[in-house]
This record gives sequence, structure tokens and C-alpha cells, in this order.
Amino acid sequence: MIDLERIRADFPGLAQEVHGKPLVFLDNAASAQKPRAVIDAVAHHYAHDYANVHRGVHQLAERATDAYEGAREKVRAFLNAPARHEIVFVRGTTEAINLVAASWGRHSLRAGDEVVITEMEHHANIVPWQLMAEQIGFQIKVAPILDDGSLDMEALAALLSERTRLVAVTHMSNVLGTVNPIREIVDMAHAHGALCLVDGAQSVSHLPVDVQDLGCDFYAFSGHKLFGPTGIGVLWAREELLEAMPPYQGGGEMIREVSFERSTWAELPYKFEAGTPHIVGAIGLGAAIDYVNGIGLAAIEAYEAELLAYATEVLNSVPGVRIIGTAPHKGSVLSFVMDCAHPHDIGTLLDAEGVAVRAGHHCAMPLMERLGLPATARASFAFYNTREEADALVAALHKVREIFA
Repeated sequence: MIDLERIRADFPGLAQEVHGKPLVFLDNAASAQKPRAVIDAVAHHYAHDYANVHRGVHQLAERATDAYEGAREKVRAFLNAPARHEIVFVRGTTEAINLVAASWGRHSLRAGDEVVITEMEHHANIVPWQLMAEQIGFQIKVAPILDDGSLDMEALAALLSERTRLVAVTHMSNVLGTVNPIREIVDMAHAHGALCLVDGAQSVSHLPVDVQDLGCDFYAFSGHKLFGPTGIGVLWAREELLEAMPPYQGGGEMIREVSFERSTWAELPYKFEAGTPHIVGAIGLGAAIDYVNGIGLAAIEAYEAELLAYATEVLNSVPGVRIIGTAPHKGSVLSFVMDCAHPHDIGTLLDAEGVAVRAGHHCAMPLMERLGLPATARASFAFYNTREEADALVAALHKVREIFA
């Protein structure tokens, strides 16, 4: 069971007013609020344990290193990854995918190869492949979606061939809320000798993730959507892939030996962590994982499913509202349009009522083109949101309708 009163008390950002109204924060798909446990962990480290990691021999350096590497172990357990050295700290999902594209892609892809993505991808899982395709000459194939926002699995299967080298797919759409059948997609990719990369930016805060059970080859996520700090994220990849991949960036920490003639690389995962890392970000991410584990992702998933069902029902009661994305398996994202107002106007008017939503193309312009829309408004829920907040959203939308209708 979710103890909402206790949980909401853990998030100081929720206990404020906006424009004289109690804040209703429904922009979690963009970035989530932070619990006191994360804020305190970051503040404590800066105040008491701050030093650079790995190379120092003094006490603070040892404490910082222990905390930083302890966070890596927390991520490993959170994903059920086989080994700690398969966890690479990056700035976020975007950098993780760019790392794979620039390192694995440049090393492994050739002209004539194909990379398959889908119509529902975030720009972070489109543009890095376009950049590499311009350099290498491989082809990008796009699997379509159905009208309800589900991935067209038959069309995806038809795109795969002996030329397919990678299927790169979101676990959960940041616009539609669609949760894709990753295990099935992985099996399809592997049957054609291709690898599978999963963009987990939206999924890790809403449902349990087990990379061994999913069977994927790469998995990426961002800390700030998992109630942790910004500027920290994770790339998990199978050890044999990381071993074969060349470094993504050069500098300190990622080397074993350097001379003016040549350099050799550090062991995993440090080969991919050039320079001083975001030490406190990793520690904050570890604290966020501890917090989420204390509630339980199974409980979070169950609660959010009930909340999404309720929010969908009450949102559908507003005249002129159309929900975009009605796939059978969804996470707690509700994108919508109104027949009387542009999404940007909706977002501005909702803000005046204290309701924070996102309005725009949500870094998914090709998806918007497929949907025939310039933008949507998007309400995205977390486990600290309530039915009363869904009601507040609906009440605010009625006011929008009164103004524009």
C-alpha cells in the first residue's frame, strides 16, 4: 500500500503555493520532484565528505570513493545487472545513447546496415543515429505506431532483416505513455542477429526493470526522472559489448597509461568515465534508489495504474478533450488536446490555477507529425500524486473551456 500522506511529506517541493493556489505538480515526465532523503544526501556529502574520487589517499577521498562506488552497486542491484562494472555513469539518457551511437555505432556499423527505431521515439533516440548515419552511411528504418499509440509489432517484424544491426526503442513513451513489450522486441531483434537498445528514461520510475529478464543489450536512464539529481544518468550494457567498444571521450580517469606515442585504457567502467565524474549526482541517485526501493516499484506500479485509470475517466468527462495515446498497456502519462484552445494556452491557464503540466512537442516532433498535431498538453503522474490532484486538473480545464468556448 502507498502511504500518500507520509510520502507527500517527504517531498518539500509539493508543499507550496503557485499564484496563490496549492501546487499540483503533473510534470513528472519532464523531471520529478526530489524527496528530502535525496536533498539531505547531497547536502551531507558536500558538507562533510566532498573530495575527488579514486586517486586520493586521504580520508575524505576514501569516503567519497566508497559512496560513489556504493551508488554504482545500488544501480546494479536496481537493474539486476550481472556485474557492477557494466554500470557506466553518464549525464543522462541522452548522453548514454550518444555514447552507444558514437562508440559502438562508429565501431560496428557499416554502409548498408540498418538501425530500426520507432515513430514514438524521443529525439534523444533519433538524432544520435542520424548523426552516425550521415558519417557511416547506414540506413534508419522507422517502425510505425497504431492509432491507439501501440507499436505496430507486425510492421516492426517486417522491417527486420539480415541487414538489421540494432533495434533502438523506448520502454515507455514520454508522450503516449505506451509501455512497449521489450522482451518480445528483444527476441525479434536477436532472431535476426541484431542488438537491442532500450531508452528507459520514463520507465524506471514507474515499473520494475530487470535487464536480465528483458534480455536487452543496452539500457539507459536519467537520474532526475527517478527523483534524483539532474546531470547524472546510467548506461548499462553487456560486458562483452563494453569491452569491444572504444572510449567515447578521452582525458583523465579513463586511461591506464599515457605517453606521447600512445595511450591504453582503464578497465570497465572507467574507460567510459573521462574526467572528474558527477560524484554527488551519483550519490544522490543512490539515495533516490534507496527511497524508491523503500516504497517498492511493484506497489508504485499498482498505485499509479489505479490513479491513471481514475485520471483518464475524469479527463474524458471534460467536453472537447481528446486523450492522445490509449494503448492497453500504459504508464501514468496523459497527453491531450482541447477543441477550443492551443496546448500552450492550456498550459499557461492551468499554471494560473496552480496546475503544472507540460505543453509542446515533448521532444518528439516526428511523433507529432504522425499524429497530425502541432503539440499536446501533457499531465504526467508520480506515486506522490492523488485523485484530488486529478480533480484539480479537470476543474482547471473547465475554466479553460469557459474562457475559450
